[in-house]
Amino acid sequence: MKLLRAAERVAVPWKNGGGVTREVAAWPQSAGFEDFDWRVSIAEVAEAGPFSRFENIDRTLAILSGCMVLDFAERSVTLDAASAPFAFAGDAACHGTPIGGPVTDLNVMTRRGRCTSRVERATQATLADALVVAIATTRLGDQTLERFDAALVDDAVALNGEAFIIVLI
Repeated sequence: MKLLRAAERVAVPWKNGGGVTREVAAWPQSAGFEDFDWRVSIAEVAEAGPFSRFENIDRTLAILSGCMVLDFAERSVTLDAASAPFAFAGDAACHGTPIGGPVTDLNVMTRRGRCTSRVERATQATLADALVVAIATTRLGDQTLERFDAALVDDAVALNGEAFIIVLI
């Protein structure tokens, strides 16, 4: 198991000034936006604005705190911390509007043809071969994850707390 502590992440401001992103993990480890197979990040959205478009990328978004409306050409979706993770094409035009204040979200991106993902919220599970992102203080085997800490899990381990489990295939 490899622990990825939230306190060690670097905040990267968006070009449009509407928020910041902190990368949780990516594969290959040194990959940039042009060549990752998968990338998981946590973003703080302070202002309404367009989402960056990523050609040939599939995205899954889960709200960690706050509420946001995503506007696409064909529909609008309102998401909050109680909503199921929402999957959409990263190359689709999308505009995000925080409702009632800033939003913190979990963003999972996978490159079509190389990788897919399954993102689910869990409170108790036995899991292996997954990335876990804690929503609140969570026990993972003999380790404690604080809010937004993460762990890359290889061998079977018990989860007890509140977290997102991301399986990358």
